[in-house]
Amino acid sequence: MKTTRSMVLVSGDPDSLAKGASEVFQAFELECARLGLQDEIKVSWLSDAGRHDALPMAIIYPEAIIYGPLTAKDVKTIAEEHLYKGRIVENLVASSHELSGRIAWLVARKGTLPAEKRIVLERAGIINPEDIHDYILHDGYSALGKALTSMQPADVINEIDTSGLKGRGGAGFPTGQKWRFVSKTTSQKKYVICNADESEPGTFKDRLVLEGDPHCIIEAMTIAGYAVGADEGYIYIRGEYALAQERLHKAIDQARELGLLGQNIFSTGFNFDIHVHSGAGAYICGEETALIESIEGKRGEPRSRPPYPTTNGLWNKPTLVNNVETLANVPAIINRGSTWYRSIGTPKSPGTKVYTIMGNVNVTGLIEVPMGITLREVISIYARGMKNGHTFKLAQTGGSSGSIIPASLQDTPMDFESFGKAGVALGSGALLVCDEDTCVVDLCKVLVNFFKNESCGKCNPCRIGNDRAFQILTKISEGVGTMQDLADLEHIEKYLYQMSNCGLGQTAGTPIRDTLAHFRAEVEAHIKLKVCPTGVCPMSGRKTK
Repeated sequence: MKTTRSMVLVSGDPDSLAKGASEVFQAFELECARLGLQDEIKVSWLSDAGRHDALPMAIIYPEAIIYGPLTAKDVKTIAEEHLYKGRIVENLVASSHELSGRIAWLVARKGTLPAEKRIVLERAGIINPEDIHDYILHDGYSALGKALTSMQPADVINEIDTSGLKGRGGAGFPTGQKWRFVSKTTSQKKYVICNADESEPGTFKDRLVLEGDPHCIIEAMTIAGYAVGADEGYIYIRGEYALAQERLHKAIDQARELGLLGQNIFSTGFNFDIHVHSGAGAYICGEETALIESIEGKRGEPRSRPPYPTTNGLWNKPTLVNNVETLANVPAIINRGSTWYRSIGTPKSPGTKVYTIMGNVNVTGLIEVPMGITLREVISIYARGMKNGHTFKLAQTGGSSGSIIPASLQDTPMDFESFGKAGVALGSGALLVCDEDTCVVDLCKVLVNFFKNESCGKCNPCRIGNDRAFQILTKISEGVGTMQDLADLEHIEKYLYQMSNCGLGQTAGTPIRDTLAHFRAEVEAHIKLKVCPTGVCPMSGRKTK
C-alpha cells in the first residue's frame, strides 16, 4: 500500500458548508479515486482554517497552498494539475496580502508534514509481544548490551540528560536529573519503579506499550537500574490491564531464561530483577509516593515531601520512579544517541509525545508525533476534523487533572515550555476534543466530581474543597448560583493548589481555574441570565437553548 504523501483539508466551518463545502469535499474524494490517488492523498475536514476570506477553501498539505473560494467544478483542475502533476493552479489560489496565499500555522512547518514519528511505539504492532526472539530481531536488548559492556553508569545518565528527555507522565521533570539524584544517593539497596498505573480518564497510551512491546520496558528498567545502582525493580500496573500483566509476566520469564534479567547480565556482574505489582483501582496511586505506599502493603496515600523518593522511597531506600512512556524512550536514546533524539521535537522539549484522541472528532485513537505539534494540526490531520462539521470549542489535555484549552490557544505548540508560557499544562497526553455543544459548567462539574470521589481524604483542602466546589457548580448548573459562588470557586481553586498535600489536590482546581479564565461569560450566563447557552444544563427544571 502506498503511503500518504499529501492531504487536502477542506474548510468545514458553518459559512463554508453554507457555500457548498460538502460538494467540494465529495468532489475531491471522487477525483482522487478517479486518478488512482486515494492511497496517496487523504481528504479531511478542517474545522477552522485560521482565515475566512475565501470560503469554501481547500488547503493542500504540506505545501500549505490555499485554493478558494471553490466550487465542485474547480476540483477536477486542482486534482489533475496539482495533486497528480504537482503544478500549482495559480488562478484558483486564494488571494492574500500575506504569505502569498499561504497560512502562517502551515508555513511554520516549512513544508513538511508533521507525520507520526514512532519511538515509543516503534515496535508496537510490528513484533509478536509474546516472543522475545522477535524483539531481539528488532534491535531488542542491544541498548542494554551497549550500556553494560561499553558505558559506565555515569555515561548512561549523561546520555539521558543530554538528550533532554522529560517525564511523560505529566510533570515534565528532566529524566536525567532524576536519575542523577538517585545515583548520587549512597545506599546499598536501591529500587527502580515503572509507574504503569494509567488511571487518568481517557488515557490508554501506556497500555499499548505494555501490551505491544513489554520487553522495551524491561530493557529500559534494567538500563536505569544499572545507571543508578539499583538491583531490583517493580512495575506497578493498573489492575484492569489483565492482558498487559499477562504479557509482562511472560516477558520477564523469557528475559530470565536468556540471562537478560537476573544474575550476571551479559557476564558483567550486574544483577537486576523485576516484579509486577497489580494496583487495586485507586486513582491516587498514580501519585508516586502513594504508589510506593501501596507496594509496601499500606493504604494508598501520598507521603509528605520532602524527603523525596530519590532519597527515601520504597522501604525508605533511594527509588527511581518513571512513567511507562518515559522509560520507553530510553533504549532508543542509548542506541542512537542524544544528538539524534534532540533532532526530533523542539529544542527545549525534544522527542515525541504519544496522544490519545477522543471526543467530537471524526477519527479517535492514538498517535505518536514530534513535540511541538499544534492542537489545530492534531484535529485537522489526525482526527480528520470535527464531527458533523461542528466548531471546535475546547480541548482538555491530560485527563481530569489536565488543562482546558480554548480555541484561541489551538495554534500554541504542544510542548512543556510553550504551554507553560500560555498558562496551561500538557499533562499525560489525553486529548478530549469538544465542540460548541459542550457546556463548560457541566464539564467542570463532572471533572470536580471525579476528584471529589477519588480524593484519598488525607488532607482537608482536597477532601473538603472538592466537595464544596462540586456543590457550587451544581447550583450554577441548576440556575440558582450567585456571583459570590464564583468568588468562592476562585478561593477554593487557590487553596487547593497552595495547600493540598499531593499533586491530585494541587491540580484538582485546574478545571475551575481554566473555566473561569477562558469561559467566564458562559458561566455568568448561567448565573445572571439563568440560561445555559448550550442547552445542556437543566435550568430550573427545563433546558434552554
